[in-house]
Amino acid sequence: MDAIEAIRKRRSVRRFRRESVPLPLLEKLIDAARLAPSAQNLQPLEFIIVYDEETVRAVFPHLLWAGYIYPAGNPPPGEEPTAYIIVLLNGNIRAEGGEHDAGAAIENILIAATALGIGTCWVGAVNRKAVTELLHIPDDYRIDSIVALGYPDESPVIEDFSGSIQYWKDDNGVLHVPKRKLSRILHFNRYGECDSEKKDVRSKK
Repeated sequence: MDAIEAIRKRRSVRRFRRESVPLPLLEKLIDAARLAPSAQNLQPLEFIIVYDEETVRAVFPHLLWAGYIYPAGNPPPGEEPTAYIIVLLNGNIRAEGGEHDAGAAIENILIAATALGIGTCWVGAVNRKAVTELLHIPDDYRIDSIVALGYPDESPVIEDFSGSIQYWKDDNGVLHVPKRKLSRILHFNRYGECDSEKKDVRSKK
């Protein structure tokens, strides 16, 4: 699977098979994350892989899932994630900011995971205090986000944006995710100039 295919295939997954992701693959995702761009090359990010069953279960209650369709978007019993990656910002390296670094690293994780057949869900709604205590995270580190992982047990689909950004589940439990069309967000050279307008201008010369 090439990079563009992985980007097109990636969806947030919230239902997982009861099959653990091998630790070497999880480590490969962190290797992908560390290669992401970093402002001033400060590299303030560190990562915790949570993969033992007891700790995975302990993290789960401290996450909020799919607010638009709560509680239908919560992973049902028996289909919870089998691992997590906790994305940390080292305050000794960068006291403030770092969110762009985290976003770039997390996107690398998501795309690499998709290429490896692993489902992911980037979770920002986290009880950070509880997770910090649970995982013994030092006070000078802060949690940016958590990535939930596992082998997917659902296949969300993309729909054309038609006025609402809210995703939904149909009667068969399939998650539908609206995305804005390329033609609605792409401009050429100047804001508001689309490709068809460029062609029109050229044809009149």
